[in-house]
Amino acid sequence: MCAPDRLLERRDTLELLAAEAARARTGSGRLIVLRGATGTGRTALLEAAAEQAAAQGMRVLRARCSPEHTSIPLDTVYQLLAHAPEFDAVAGEAPDPPGTPPHRGRSARLWRLLRSYADETPLLIAVDDAHLADAASRRWLVEAVRWIDRLPVLLVVTERSQYDIDPPADGLAHALSSALVHTRTLAPLRPDSAAELIRSVRVGDTAPEWVADCVRAGAGNPLLLSALLDDLQSTDQDTLPDTCAALYPGSYAAAVSWWLDSAGPATTEVARALAALDEDGPGTADADLLARTAGADPGRVPGWLTAMTRLGLLRPDPEGRPRYAHPLLRDAVLGGWSSAARQRAHRRAAEAMLRRGDHAEAVAGQLLRAGPVGDTWATAALLDAADLAARDDRSDDALAYLRRALDEPIPPARRAAVLTELGSLEYATVRSTAGIPRLAEAMRLPGPPRDRVRAAVALGTALARRGEARAAIDVLRGLRDEHLTGHPDLARTAQTASALLSDHDQGVRQEVYRWLRETAERSPDLVGTAGQALLVRYESTAGLTSAESAMDRVRALLAQPADPLEEAFLPGTAAAVAQWADQLDEAERLVRRGLAGQRTSLLHPMHTALLNVRIDLAAARGAYDEVLADPEVRRPDGTPPTSANAVANAVVALVETGRTEEAARLADGFDLQNAPDSWELNRFLYARGVLHTALGDPAAALDDFLECGRRQSARDVVSPVVTPWRTAAAECQLALGRPREALALAEEDLCLARVWNTPRVLGRALRTLATATGGRRGLHLADRAVRILRQDAHTPPRTEAEPHGGTPGEAPYAAAAEPLCGTPDRTPDEIAANREGTDRGSPGTDRGTLSTDRGTPSADRGMLSADRGTPGAAETELIAALTAQGRLLTAAGERARARDALREAAARAERLGAVRARAAAEEALREGGARRTTTALTGPDALTAGERRIAELAAQSRTNTEIAELLHLARRTVETHLTSTYRKLGIRRRSELRAALAPPTDPPP
Repeated sequence: MCAPDRLLERRDTLELLAAEAARARTGSGRLIVLRGATGTGRTALLEAAAEQAAAQGMRVLRARCSPEHTSIPLDTVYQLLAHAPEFDAVAGEAPDPPGTPPHRGRSARLWRLLRSYADETPLLIAVDDAHLADAASRRWLVEAVRWIDRLPVLLVVTERSQYDIDPPADGLAHALSSALVHTRTLAPLRPDSAAELIRSVRVGDTAPEWVADCVRAGAGNPLLLSALLDDLQSTDQDTLPDTCAALYPGSYAAAVSWWLDSAGPATTEVARALAALDEDGPGTADADLLARTAGADPGRVPGWLTAMTRLGLLRPDPEGRPRYAHPLLRDAVLGGWSSAARQRAHRRAAEAMLRRGDHAEAVAGQLLRAGPVGDTWATAALLDAADLAARDDRSDDALAYLRRALDEPIPPARRAAVLTELGSLEYATVRSTAGIPRLAEAMRLPGPPRDRVRAAVALGTALARRGEARAAIDVLRGLRDEHLTGHPDLARTAQTASALLSDHDQGVRQEVYRWLRETAERSPDLVGTAGQALLVRYESTAGLTSAESAMDRVRALLAQPADPLEEAFLPGTAAAVAQWADQLDEAERLVRRGLAGQRTSLLHPMHTALLNVRIDLAAARGAYDEVLADPEVRRPDGTPPTSANAVANAVVALVETGRTEEAARLADGFDLQNAPDSWELNRFLYARGVLHTALGDPAAALDDFLECGRRQSARDVVSPVVTPWRTAAAECQLALGRPREALALAEEDLCLARVWNTPRVLGRALRTLATATGGRRGLHLADRAVRILRQDAHTPPRTEAEPHGGTPGEAPYAAAAEPLCGTPDRTPDEIAANREGTDRGSPGTDRGTLSTDRGTPSADRGMLSADRGTPGAAETELIAALTAQGRLLTAAGERARARDALREAAARAERLGAVRARAAAEEALREGGARRTTTALTGPDALTAGERRIAELAAQSRTNTEIAELLHLARRTVETHLTSTYRKLGIRRRSELRAALAPPTDPPP
């Protein structure tokens, strides 16, 4: 490492000094004042000038002032003249008595001594740090300047010139004529010069980023730069550290400490206060807060900040507020401050911010770094900040505020609420066992009954998620029986929470819902609106009610007034029922309402339920990109999803979009052995079965589907609205050559689907039964499935090829299942004959035939009168039904109609991004001897009319909400269309729409 150039950017000043020395040698001296901030190289320049003068034959007299000698009269003068024999006689004299004339006292005799030196040879008097000279010496030097203009004497002094919090004393030249004085101020090094200095010292290649960091840490100050380079000479790090602990031997930290000492205690306090506040990030400190925190003169602090910015030690952030130029410099400023002093500064800052009305989180940020305050204002500030952070889903910040709040005085009743929230957050964000002790402590503390219910619900939720559903129910029952006897509304809330948490355990669920149903029959008021909604959900999954009836009951319950604690359970329950009933827009509104009413920092069973419905809604629409982008799947911290339902939906989405390898990795990474025994596990088994099917392993898939069905049936969940395991298992049975078993599963599923009576489940069940049945009768069933699903998808029936055996305009919800429920099974030979296309009679006369002239049952007519759901609610099932219809038409020899159905299926799958479904439709086309459709499936020509209309409005910078209002659509529908549009156009951002929609320009001739 080479020695740094100590006179970089100082050569012009050195030349000035040489010229002044030459002038003095002719008998005309003067005073040269070299001014500059601490560390700008004043001393080095003075030494260079002295060496230069000595080389020219001048006698050099030196003195260096220090704060330790300011009380010694004429100490500086004595340093200058101490080397002459005559000096001893003068120095040994007693001090002049008061009133001694100037021309007769000791100062006069010292002046005459100096003149005698000048008579012998020209003099250069070098005084370093003259601002620290004693008062008598300063007077003597000022008086000498008035005479040396006629003597061969050049007086060169250095003075510290830096804006400090404490105003400095007048400089040496303050009372002198400008003709007698030449002042030169030394500025910090320019960035390019500082970089040159660094590169000249550092051996080898230096990265530009590393050099730039060194320039910022050195602030253009030669002292700090030299010290930093001294510390870096023994290391070859590619990055500059942010802490002085990584530097050796510590020259940089020592230089910064000396810089602070030179500035004085008031400036040091402000500098350290700024460094402490700078820990909180950009935009924290300002002049007013610094002054309050450091106890400094508020009139001087703004000027100090400006001066330090000009010196390069500070740099403004994007908001214009001051920050240290580099974290290493800030760390060095803090280095000499004790931890207790820092905490006191943060407390003063918190109090100052509170008094002037700063944001609660700004105040709390200071309290996090302060010791316990012991006052209620600190408690209030921390809890307010925690509330704001929790509402913004910043769990880590909320945790820090709540933990710190426990160090401050909190009334026992309020403490229980704080512990409940803290325990909930710790459970959700730290680890599953972390928050339970906090929640248990909250349960033990006295407090209002509502807070105790919240604590019990949170603790029960945590226990149930760990697989301890029985313990969770015991907690809630114990609270209800011991503390809520006089609070029937709160008792109902506890019972509702018990019912919801019982989903995590098969035996507990049967017990809880048995009690709930029996109580509701005797005294509905004891169950409450939320409990009745849970019963609707139970009956929906148990196959005991229709979708129309369930929605009527749920809507009536939502219209009733409810207690705030009970209200938290209603939207999620209603949303699940609405999603099953194909009312996807209504379900989405309920999810938004429920999540908006949930406090995410409190553990609540309904929060997870709402998140599950949200992702189920995306899956129901076939919005696979939305499923994979859901926060429960793509977690912000990059970790794999932990919710079994999220994993299940993600696996299916990956399979349907042709990414089976990713789906397999995700499924294999799920810890099935240690997963809680909840309904979500059944979803995972179903999803894994879908994966096995896609991988060509129907036997493994069948095992998963049957196990899913077994577990669901044990929980009284028999309706296909939750997971269509029967239809999936029937397809596996067919693949394995077991038509009888497939037919039994398909017929059972259709009977249950007819009870629920929505297009999605009816169409799916009819499609599966059609495939299992085969022949003309199977084709008739497939036609009916397509007709039902097509009308639900809000697309008109095809006029070029009406479904077999139907007429245009026929009601889509016919009594398709009625002849199949409770009729004898046909023999395997009959089934096989039908699958081979043997025509045993016309569709109207075949045994078990679904005659179209029987009319529509009242239940079906009832569903027709209701809202049939959002477009896309049955889209994925329609694609599968069209594919099944196309295969059956091909088998029946109706190849033209088959091609129409299969090409429509492929086109719909393409728009949906359903790679697997599209591949199935195209495979069926090839098997039928048809070519793949040439219709454009990507690019602007692939857009539907609705997609193009929405895309054009979006390209005009309209928001999704504005487009939805303009076209009278749901916002979700707009988002779905835009997602499909982006995929077809191959773009990712809204800003790319205009260019992507523009027609291609012809190339120049």
